[in-house]
Amino acid sequence: MWLILAFCSAVLLGFYDVSKKQSLGGNAVIPVLTLNTLFSTLVFLPFILLSAAGRLGGGGFFHMGEAGWEAHLCVILKSLIVLSSWIFGYFAMKHLPLTIVGPVNATRPVMVLVGALLVFGERLNGYQWAGVGLAVLSFFLLSRSGRREGIDFRHNRWVLFLVLAAALGAVSGLYDKYLMGTRGLEPLFVQSWYNLYQLLEMTAVLFLLWWPRRRQGTPFRWRWSIPLISLFLSAADFVYFYSLSYDDALISVVSMVRRSSVVVSFLCGALLFHEKNLRGKAVDLGLVLLGMFFLYLGSR
Repeated sequence: MWLILAFCSAVLLGFYDVSKKQSLGGNAVIPVLTLNTLFSTLVFLPFILLSAAGRLGGGGFFHMGEAGWEAHLCVILKSLIVLSSWIFGYFAMKHLPLTIVGPVNATRPVMVLVGALLVFGERLNGYQWAGVGLAVLSFFLLSRSGRREGIDFRHNRWVLFLVLAAALGAVSGLYDKYLMGTRGLEPLFVQSWYNLYQLLEMTAVLFLLWWPRRRQGTPFRWRWSIPLISLFLSAADFVYFYSLSYDDALISVVSMVRRSSVVVSFLCGALLFHEKNLRGKAVDLGLVLLGMFFLYLGSR
């Protein structure tokens, strides 16, 4: 069951990336991200209120158990990790083609695998090493494809932002397994509260950093794709958290399956945004997917 949930999360994540690209083109990044945290919080705020009123007991998908201040501190840390990843990722998404962002983000399972090796004591087998090698090769080939569009992976700050976003996303994935595996926190509790904490943090960023200099940069423009970011992400994360709540769920496999969202975003980059050099990028994408398949074989 947890594997089916992971695939559902992947499809939703693909449409999440498409909504982000549509919203960020020629738009101010910080207000878009702030609105994303606002809408996501509004989706989950009723669960917090119902839980406080004692209406979410009895177990099941919508169960939110009580937790103390230590649990809230753990969730605040998660919100800071995710928000940092988002800030880097949103700026990268605005300035880079979706057909480059998607494959680079798809290498996150390799980072998670290395993290699982270091943190949880997991060991890589031959299939997993093959997956790591293919991911490294695909990144090298993708950098060559990027140069054809004037994007130098070694000196482009948006590529650096993209890599940092992917690395922080991998850290978040490992931390999720700790929160819901080791600490046993309810998935709905984590998702509801970390969205609320992110809204508070992002509101501070908006008014302290962006608002005083809003006239000096790209102006903000409302687009109806902005609320879709939150809807797709909330649904994807909701399904993802519950896949991790299963005792036999493997974080390396779940993270790999979620990255298959790159197929959806890649196709939309080609069909909706008419991005260039698709043949070469398709080969790079194929290597990424092949690498993820080897990671799956090695994690069975």
